[in-house]
Amino acid sequence: MSTVLRIGILGLAHLHPATYMPHFARCSKTRVVAVSETNPELRLPFAAQFGVKAYPEWQDLLAAETMDLAFIFLPHCDCAAAAVACAERGIHVVVEKPVANTSGNAARIVDACRKNQVYFSTPYVWRYHPVIRKMKEAIDSGVLGRIVGCEGRCAAGGLHRYIDGKSEWMLERAKSGGGPMYNLGVHWIDLYRWLLGSEITEVIGRNVHVNQAYDIEDNSFAIATFAGGATLALDISYTVPDSYPYGRDLYLGIRGTEGCINFSPSFEGTQQTLFICSNHKAFGGAPRQTIRFELETLPGYCGSIGLDYINDTADRILSARPPFIGGQDAVRALQVVEAIYESARSGRAAAVPS
Repeated sequence: MSTVLRIGILGLAHLHPATYMPHFARCSKTRVVAVSETNPELRLPFAAQFGVKAYPEWQDLLAAETMDLAFIFLPHCDCAAAAVACAERGIHVVVEKPVANTSGNAARIVDACRKNQVYFSTPYVWRYHPVIRKMKEAIDSGVLGRIVGCEGRCAAGGLHRYIDGKSEWMLERAKSGGGPMYNLGVHWIDLYRWLLGSEITEVIGRNVHVNQAYDIEDNSFAIATFAGGATLALDISYTVPDSYPYGRDLYLGIRGTEGCINFSPSFEGTQQTLFICSNHKAFGGAPRQTIRFELETLPGYCGSIGLDYINDTADRILSARPPFIGGQDAVRALQVVEAIYESARSGRAAAVPS
């Protein structure tokens, strides 16, 4: 393998492929060589804009091109087949979250990548956020004491953005797996697993279906219990006014026996603020602290943290190191989502497989 990863993008009927291109261009260790997309109205303009080869089917791309890494943005129901085919050719794999429509299909990708000794990751990029890193540092240092409760809100909408973005399949349960908990909630599920260093063991879920034109819910709510005893309340939704800044209403909160943290991310904003309150002796005479961050302004998906993910992925592949966010993380997030949906169907708490 050379020092520059040759990348193929599989699927363009998604909101993110074009927004990753600035990151690939900025990273000195990546170069996009080809894309595949069945819809010529997406395929041809993308190829012309970015100067890459384009194929109607991902199978055609794999047969014709020599690649080191595949970035997969296909409908969730199709991701496993493409990822397994890449792994069997010795091609490293990054699959857009949630990586599949079921945890079983996500596990198929994990098994294929392990068998063929190729890299597999998914871009849960929030782990790279400087404010999130500070939150992790606070939790691990013990200044919050024993973590008792957490909150996570991610409202992004509305449904029309998938129609406008030529990714209507996201609104079909058979192709996407489900609604916002599948597509958005997995971000916060993964993030809290990592922040707390603990697994979710039980969930209570409820789905609310407002727009009857589609067979997915618009809003999903859950109470999740961690093995360590903490409880997480999730509010995940496609229902947010168009007038809301960047169309996102985001919030993360953590409460412990000694302190708490509040963070309301400004989506794609550079000015960020973290509030920490603690009775711990390490905070001395300043028990209430507001920490301000000014992130680097960069084009592309999620700005600087998206680029951090690309740079880290390239470095890890080229140095043969394991992923920071691996296949088992993807499987676990989907197992939690499936338990939430099972609870919503049954009206009872559901256990998450251990």
